[in-house]
Amino acid sequence: MSFPRLSAWTGWYCAGLLSLLALPWAAQAAPAFENTIAQRVMACAACHGKEGRAGPDGYYPRLAGKPAGYLYQQMLAFRDGRRHYGVMQRLLEPLSDAYLMEIAQYYAGLDLPYAAPREARLAPAVLQRGRQLATQGDAARKLPACAQCHGTVLTGAMPGTPGLLGLPQDYLNAQLGAWRNGQRRASAPDCMAQVARQLEPDDLVAVTAWLSSQPVPAQAKAGAALPPVPGLACGSAP
Repeated sequence: MSFPRLSAWTGWYCAGLLSLLALPWAAQAAPAFENTIAQRVMACAACHGKEGRAGPDGYYPRLAGKPAGYLYQQMLAFRDGRRHYGVMQRLLEPLSDAYLMEIAQYYAGLDLPYAAPREARLAPAVLQRGRQLATQGDAARKLPACAQCHGTVLTGAMPGTPGLLGLPQDYLNAQLGAWRNGQRRASAPDCMAQVARQLEPDDLVAVTAWLSSQPVPAQAKAGAALPPVPGLACGSAP
């Protein structure tokens, strides 16, 4: 079977038509760069999720809505070696204090909904123990309640204490473990390291399981500053 040969005019016509059809696609493929903080922090979304809503694997926490003072201090800690994660340290190493504060203020200003929590698959008694530690503490073991520093509804306290709800259990476990073994440090006296080291392993699992299974209130912003906890000095929360 033979096919008719295209004329030169037909070839030019097809080529022109294809180029016209490609124009809208080309315009969409290369959007104009916006020199805004929202555009510049898009690199953070690779790990922390779109708009800092949290990463999908349970180890990259939410940034949106956290107190600016807390986010700023954590970026300083990564940059200056008090928290250890090579990727974060290399990303933040060339950035100035002022620019880190600009990033912190951007994420702190985002007010976005939280995902529904995962159901905790542990015995009711374990979850009850976790609830007790989070909301009441354990005076016999000199363990303060999480709520005494992180707010009565556990959504944080100004100016620099983060909320504990809306975080995956894997992340909470990893951070408490880092406090215990010195991989994460705060300004001395390091109250979180003290609390984490007083937690028995079973209690650590109980409190993180309960926290990670709780829904986040509609008003999830950090509350007013709280008074110091008696007998617990915190260098990072003057």
